[in-house]
Amino acid sequence: MLLSLLPTFFVLGLAALAAIGLAQTRRSPPENAAQRSAAARILALALVVQGIHFTEEALTGFPERLAALLGLPAMPMSFFLVFNLTWLAIWVVSVPALRAARRAAFFAAWFLAIAGMINAVAHPLLAVAAGGYFPGLVTSPFIGAAAAWLWLHLREATMPPPDLAR
Repeated sequence: MLLSLLPTFFVLGLAALAAIGLAQTRRSPPENAAQRSAAARILALALVVQGIHFTEEALTGFPERLAALLGLPAMPMSFFLVFNLTWLAIWVVSVPALRAARRAAFFAAWFLAIAGMINAVAHPLLAVAAGGYFPGLVTSPFIGAAAAWLWLHLREATMPPPDLAR
C-alpha cells in the first residue's frame, strides 16, 4: 500500500512545504480584515469546487487508474476517501479561522490554492498519458481556476516580510 501512496505524497508534500513557507512568511495585518474576509469567501467556494472534483475522482476510479498508469498497486479507496474528506473538513474549519487571521488557516488555504493549481495541470497531462479521459479531468479546470483566484486573494490578504517587500 505504501508504494501506491508515494506519488501522491510526493506531490502533495511539496505543495504542503510551499504552503508552510507561505503561511510562515506572509502575515495578514489587522488592517487587512476586508481582504481576509474576501479570501475566506473564495476559500469556501474553492472547497465546494474541490468537493465536486473529489467526487468525480472517486466515482470514476482515480486511485486505481493513477496506480495503473504508474505501474503501481492501487491506493485503497478507503484511504482515498478518508484523506479527501479530512481535508475538506479542515478547509471548512479554516473559512472562519482565515477571517480571524489564524496561521493554520492560512496554511490550509495556501495548500488548497497550490494543490488546486497542480490539479489543473496534472489531470490534462494524465489524460494525454492515458490516451483519453482520466478521472478528475472534467472538473480540473474549475478547481484550477478557483485555486488561482484563491491564490490572488491570499496574496492580497497577506504581506511579504519587510525585507522582501522592497
